[in-house]
Amino acid sequence: MLNDEEVKTGQIADLDLQALWMPFTANRQFKKNPRMLVAAEGMYYTAKDGSKIMDGTAGLWCVNAGHGHRQIVEAVQQQVAKLDYCPGFQIGHPDSFELAGRLADLAPSDLNHVFFANSGSEAVDTALKIALAYHVVRGEGGRQRLIGRERGYHGVGFGGISVGGMVNNRKFFGSLLPGVDHLPHTHDLGHNAFSRGEPGWGAHHADALESLVALHGASTIAAVIVEPVAGSTGVLLPPQGYLRRLREICDKYGILLIFDEVITGFGRLGASFASQHYGVVPDMITMAKGMTNGTVPMGGVLVRKGIYDAFMEGSDSGIELFHGYTYSGHPLACAAANAALDVYLKEGLMTRAAELHDYWEDAVHSLRGLPHVIDLRNVGLVAGIELEPRPGGPGERAFEAFLSCFEKGVLIRTTGDIIALSPPLIIEKKEVDQLFGTVAEVLRSLA
Repeated sequence: MLNDEEVKTGQIADLDLQALWMPFTANRQFKKNPRMLVAAEGMYYTAKDGSKIMDGTAGLWCVNAGHGHRQIVEAVQQQVAKLDYCPGFQIGHPDSFELAGRLADLAPSDLNHVFFANSGSEAVDTALKIALAYHVVRGEGGRQRLIGRERGYHGVGFGGISVGGMVNNRKFFGSLLPGVDHLPHTHDLGHNAFSRGEPGWGAHHADALESLVALHGASTIAAVIVEPVAGSTGVLLPPQGYLRRLREICDKYGILLIFDEVITGFGRLGASFASQHYGVVPDMITMAKGMTNGTVPMGGVLVRKGIYDAFMEGSDSGIELFHGYTYSGHPLACAAANAALDVYLKEGLMTRAAELHDYWEDAVHSLRGLPHVIDLRNVGLVAGIELEPRPGGPGERAFEAFLSCFEKGVLIRTTGDIIALSPPLIIEKKEVDQLFGTVAEVLRSLA
């Protein structure tokens, strides 16, 4: 491992980059001109040349309290010295039970049981398995069909990519899980371009679930999974009334509704969970990312009481659910998560996005009229900036914006020709101005 002095003197340049196969990365392009980060604090990364890079994406939607928060760092340091590992099978440690109780208290309604995983991908696969098993233990084992949504992202496990709807995440990996169908996505530039907050048109897209029920039969459908806000595909917001309509249809036919809140949980929209922001209670919530402020990998599923209780029948000594992970409820992850919750609550970060909403929204929509901007979308402290694709070169324009912003000291995220912004929740108004000022400067320069 390189020490601070080696980094400062440029020895990082001697690294052999070829052994690492980087995820979701144009590996050959990156290795020709690598963008290396060597440290982080608060709102900023430090690049290998010592320059500061504003984090406009909270890492990958996860560093809500900013980088290197001392309280979270110290909690992990203390935990690794006290209890580095504890198996979660037939054994427990106090911190995992404490964390589960705190998460249940934050969650809406009776989502008061937690199953721990290690990522959003694992959380999604866990929720799907719980849904299938729930119907089996209730005597409705014929409910095996899972319903996702076009342009949805639910991680990279086979369950997640099966219910997901992003083409490149699916098409290389065979036939995936059988018995999966998809709702249409809700994105419509013709009706909703440049909406502020939830678009007013499109709630009727939820009625496609009625059509799938008519096609497959309600008795075959286990669950519907959607992101309240589809983040990874480019910040697609739910039309007004859409999520509530999904809830009504699921209730009508006895179908479980799962909200994938891996991105929207822990204050991103100005509430603990998007479920509370939108006033719609699902049957399960998947979570990760901001759960530990990105410090230690962790994920989990919040489950309604009735689902948990359905498994708690029969012999007390029998295993109720044959599922779990070696690192479920890992002591270091629990320490990071408990400390992150302390920080979020003490510093008011669960509601900060609501407090900054108007200023953020105005900053987002100040980009209207700039070259190639065909849509702007915002909710909480999230923004989507959709650019007109180049003929024959989809994604090129946004990727050039990414590279140019990085050179100017701002990290953004792109997906296709959409720029997604989701800064740490500690961002100040002057930093909002800096972020959008840089993005605007770059957009004006794009061909």
